[in-house]
Amino acid sequence: MIHSTTPALLRWLVAAALTACCGVLAAYGDVRPTDPARVSQPSPPVAHPVSMRIASGKVHKDPRIEARISELLRQLTLEQKVAQMIQPDIRYVTPEDVKTYRLGSILNGGGAFPGNEKHAAVSDWVALADRFYDASMDTSGGAPAIPIMWGTDAVHGHNNVIGATLFPHNVGLGAAHDPDLVQRIGEATAREVAATGIDWTFAPTVAVVRDSRWGRSYEGYSERPDIVRAYAGRMVQGLQGTVGTPSFLDGNHILATAKHFIGDGGTNHGIDRGNNRSSEQDLLAIHGQGYVAAIQSGVQTVMASYNSWQGIKLHGQRHLLTDVLKTGMGFDGLLVSDWDGVDEVQGCSKDRCAQAINAGIDMIMVPEQWKAFLQNTVAQVRAGDIPMSRIDDAVTRILRVKLRAGLFDKGRPSSRPLANKSAQIGAPEHRAVAREAVRKSVVLLKNDKCLLPLSPKTNVLVAGDGADNIAKQVGGWSISWQGTGNANADFPGATSLFDGIRSAVTAAGGTAILSVEGSYETTPDVAIVVFGEDPYAEWHGDIKSIEYQGPSDDGHAVDMQRPAPEVSALDEANPKVLEVSRPQPPTVPNADLALLQRLRQRGIPVVAVFLTGRVRGVTPELEASNAFAVAWWPGTEGGGIADVLFRKGSGEVNFPITGKLSYAWPRGGAASSDSPLFPYGYGLGGCNRH
Repeated sequence: MIHSTTPALLRWLVAAALTACCGVLAAYGDVRPTDPARVSQPSPPVAHPVSMRIASGKVHKDPRIEARISELLRQLTLEQKVAQMIQPDIRYVTPEDVKTYRLGSILNGGGAFPGNEKHAAVSDWVALADRFYDASMDTSGGAPAIPIMWGTDAVHGHNNVIGATLFPHNVGLGAAHDPDLVQRIGEATAREVAATGIDWTFAPTVAVVRDSRWGRSYEGYSERPDIVRAYAGRMVQGLQGTVGTPSFLDGNHILATAKHFIGDGGTNHGIDRGNNRSSEQDLLAIHGQGYVAAIQSGVQTVMASYNSWQGIKLHGQRHLLTDVLKTGMGFDGLLVSDWDGVDEVQGCSKDRCAQAINAGIDMIMVPEQWKAFLQNTVAQVRAGDIPMSRIDDAVTRILRVKLRAGLFDKGRPSSRPLANKSAQIGAPEHRAVAREAVRKSVVLLKNDKCLLPLSPKTNVLVAGDGADNIAKQVGGWSISWQGTGNANADFPGATSLFDGIRSAVTAAGGTAILSVEGSYETTPDVAIVVFGEDPYAEWHGDIKSIEYQGPSDDGHAVDMQRPAPEVSALDEANPKVLEVSRPQPPTVPNADLALLQRLRQRGIPVVAVFLTGRVRGVTPELEASNAFAVAWWPGTEGGGIADVLFRKGSGEVNFPITGKLSYAWPRGGAASSDSPLFPYGYGLGGCNRH
């Protein structure tokens, strides 16, 4: 494919982004889609004579670091260089393997814990980090000491660790419209990750979500690039510290990752790992803005995306990975693959992929088949399939990031400032930030007769399967990959929505009764019904219809036995490939809707609180309630919901409801309509008769 217009497009992208960061809205930053499923066609702004390289605010090369890299490269054999490029999962690698093969990195995927112990203590995480570090620094075999780097998916707090503070998912944070809050969340997350001895998080996700049927929609801040751009840089600063100050990658901060490059939120039909058919202009203008801001804030790693662009998998796209990201955007950190992402590339497999390395992937996440991948890559270099210059460039980038992060100087993980400080995990000050985020993310869609905020001096019935269900309210990527298999006991220190409501009401002299099914002996003054989506994560969370049919929506999910993603993404002429192949289950009544209707029919004022990872068609539920609040997946601090639902005991407003939609709210159906039920930016502010 010929890309002769790319330099002009990149100049436009960077000129507009630099203009926007200086306070003037870029022309494409004012995209106002009414349908997240459709990609708009912005017109290019007037050209400006700005360099293609993004120099403002990023980390500049240090001659001393570059000299150290050159010295280390001279000491490494080919096998040791390739080993620096390999990243296995802790379930499939040992410290002895690191010592023997000189591996450069490890990760713990979702649901991976030290010793496979879900309730591993902070000290267990640090002890394992020490063992891997010690193995990497062992020089008894003659290889130079190069510290290993441990990555984790801390995507809404340190969500793999029991007791950690879990913040609202990105879909909720987008509704808060508060970049300063996002940076403080990044800072708190960095401290909790550092306490476990881990160096690196695969966050933030900077996807611009154009079709909420996508199972990762909740990882996106907005359907528009301006919010994503505003948030991306601030989250990177929170996690890594600020470039040019002593805070940058100090003991209180960790490495960040901007992901998934590029266009993951814009695939056709919202299919995870599917095909983004945007023009290159739209790809950069809509889906590239988070990367511009992240690079300006000094992000040191970028993760490649599973999706295809115009039929070619991103992991094998040299034009986008090298020409655009590294050369055009000036990114000089390391580019890491996603979990077995090389297997997505046409012609590749989990144990070999010269195409991905040649395209620009520097570190390959090969969770299990890493030994074969290492051996095959060495053979491919010797056969001339991968140039030695590409290997040297990849290892140079990896070493540059390790040196910038101070890993050669920080010592064993247990010796670092926050290591083993278990009080950092779920610290009160972190939970306070999370509770603030919950309050600010709530969006009020309906408030008949100024029902909200409620008086706490009343008899409140709290119903619905989400009322006292922390596993449901935290959503996906919580302890486990999909967020499933958890109970309230797995979240020590957390507050369910019912806990928060009961605390607010009883403190003022009222009563709060929990009944999931909505039963009662004494007629309540008001009923709060908490319901919505059950947890899910990538791939498993894809749906065919945006219409809400109940918590699991099993009959509307994509088939997990569907063809390989690279096949389904390209077979768009036959969309049945993407549909469920197993028999459809019988229609099941929507129990959530029935509960709302039953209480309403009895003359009880009903407040609906919707837990969700994306916008859904909920018109029947809206009609069945007097007030309707979207809480998204709020994380562990459910008390933040009660903060805005109830007044103070004195009758004054406790905290105003300020959340505004960062996605247009659909009417329902297969995808969003051209005329949304509620537009982007909508949100009532408490007692408002609109």
